[in-house]
Parts: sequence; structure tokens; C-alpha cells
Amino acid sequence: MALFGRRSRGIEVEYDEITDEDVDNFVDDLDPAQRAAEDALLLRELDEEPAGDVTPEGQDGAELAEVGRPEGPWDFVDAPPIEPERLDLGSLHVPVLPDTDVRLEVNPEGEVVAATLVHGESALQLNAFAAPRRAGIWQEVRVEIRDALNGDGGGQASEVEGVFGTELRASVPAEVPGQGVVLSPARFLGVDGPRWFLRGLVTGPAAHDDAAFAPLLEAFRQVAVDRGDEAMVVREPLPLKLPADAVQAAEEAAAEQGQTLAMPERGPEITEIR
Repeated sequence: MALFGRRSRGIEVEYDEITDEDVDNFVDDLDPAQRAAEDALLLRELDEEPAGDVTPEGQDGAELAEVGRPEGPWDFVDAPPIEPERLDLGSLHVPVLPDTDVRLEVNPEGEVVAATLVHGESALQLNAFAAPRRAGIWQEVRVEIRDALNGDGGGQASEVEGVFGTELRASVPAEVPGQGVVLSPARFLGVDGPRWFLRGLVTGPAAHDDAAFAPLLEAFRQVAVDRGDEAMVVREPLPLKLPADAVQAAEEAAAEQGQTLAMPERGPEITEIR
């Protein structure tokens, strides 16, 4: 079941070179109403997103809301230092907190596709995506997840106000060995940052028990997102990587055994995002 689709890549249009004389002649032919419309269009174009950052339909270009972000999750350039240091996974820098494990999900090509923080019987799956500079996408994504679960997804979802603004409390169908498909509680968190969107999926007791959620809540606050400067299509997953020490340890272990480095296989996923 796909809970988070991707937008199609925008179409690039090439323009012939236009001279100042062409512009003057064109403007002179406009009536006042048309001229005002052209001026407004020009102002929007001067402030448009970098190539590849395609604003989702329905966004009005309003300044990005900072709901929940003054206390984290953080943009990488603004993130306060913590002890121990965050684990560097490329676009995600995740905290390593007491009694909390960090698990990486790797696809058959050896690419890291998600990071999951596990505390007791609860888990917090983290995914980061490209977003427009001036408008968030969580509202739109949230509606899509809710409608998918309440429609043909076979689950249930409703919006509630949480620590980071509006979130989803849901029951998600999951395959359980020996029991078939059962509905499991889940909690979807979303935070819009500067040109990035961070989604958190909470499962286990923390999905419905605030006491069990508290350690993962603290972990979510301490996450830092490194968007990078490259142009990306909105909703494209930000690239993740194995931490350097893990790669080095695997290479050393493989060298001792006279083998080449083998990437771990992808484990079971909590939910599908593609």
C-alpha cells in the first residue's frame, strides 16, 4: 500500500533570447490591467524556487510555518550540539539516546531508504523529503495518507492536535505471522522545514501511550535534517547513507575473511513510501 507518492518531474521549457527592445515594445502594447498582471508575474518569477524545486499544486506560496521547530526537529545549520553527537546518515543526523537503537533499512541495491529508532517495543521510522522553499507539504501529505487509509487502504485515520501541530492517529493494516492481516496502531508526525519535510511514523505502544512515546518524542526533537543545496523535485527522498564507522567496520571484517564488502539486505518495512 503506497502511503506517500511522488510528484512527476516538472517540464523544462527553453526560451529564445529576448532583447530589451522586445520587452519595451511588448509592454507598450499592454493596457493598464494587463501591465499590472505582467508586473505581478515578473515579481513571482524573480522569487521562484531553484530549478527542480516544484511547488505542489494548491500551495499559495505563503511563508513557511515554524510549528514545533523552535525546539526541533532542526535544520542542520541551526541544530544545537548534543552529547553524544548525532549519527551522520547523510541527509539525516539522528541522536543516539540511552536504551534507543538505530536501525537502517537498506534496499537490494545497498541504498539506505529509512532510519528507525527503536525504544523497547516502540519504533519511530524517519524519512526526509525535498520540499519547496516557501510552503510546507505536510498538510497535503497528511490528507493523502488519511484518505488512503480511510478509503481502499483498509485502515483508519483521523487528525488530532499534537506536539508538532496536526498529526494523524491511525490503525494501519499489517501482516502478522499466524494471524493474517490485523490493524495496528500508528501515529504519523510531520514537520516542514526550509526546503525539507520530515515524516515520523510511530508504531508499537508509543502510538497510543504518551508515556511510551516520551523517549521517541525527545529523539524526534533532536533530529537534524541536512537538505543540501542541489535542486530536487518536491517529495523526492533526501539521500541517506551508512555511517562511516559502520562501513569501515564492515570493510575490515570482510578483509579479515578475505571477502568483498556485502551490503545488508533490506529488512521488513513498517510502511511503504514509494
